[in-house]
Amino acid sequence: MISIRRASVIAAVASLAIVAGASGARTDVSPPGDIPDNQLFIRFGGVGYSFEVPEGWPRTGAGTSVTFADKYNSIRADVSRMSRRPTVRSVATTDVPRLRATVKGFSDPSVSAVTRSSGTAILVRYRARSAPSAVTGRSVTNDVERYAFWKNGRLVVLTLQAPKGSDNVDPWRLVTDSFAWSK
Repeated sequence: MISIRRASVIAAVASLAIVAGASGARTDVSPPGDIPDNQLFIRFGGVGYSFEVPEGWPRTGAGTSVTFADKYNSIRADVSRMSRRPTVRSVATTDVPRLRATVKGFSDPSVSAVTRSSGTAILVRYRARSAPSAVTGRSVTNDVERYAFWKNGRLVVLTLQAPKGSDNVDPWRLVTDSFAWSK
């Protein structure tokens, strides 16, 4: 026979285990905008370039512009001609003002050069408002990373977006590191 005190301790420990288990289950669910750690990626081939995208994300557009999107996330590739390689300075003085004038909610820009598997890219990080939801009409603030890759007069800009605070560092690195020139 166990004492009342010992029974109370056992009940308290069991209650804590149930609460800990329930809260632990919630931490395994990714917040909106996070790309799951088990997401599979496939190679997309554009004209003269390729990169990996999350499997199952619907694609829109063709030719010089293509977008892959799922829920709150998107990856867009835009291709153009540019005679000179972009620099941190040229992007800061030309592209950032253009983005400020055309992107809703544009704020907090920073420009830097980054090294990826295919070489150096110019990265612009900023915040922007998402398009309104077709269901709710609401928009959210997105974290945006815009990578400009250049080779022999061709410019490919990869723009990755997700809700502010999403933990997509690893998937976005995978996408941008997978970028490759094919011609």
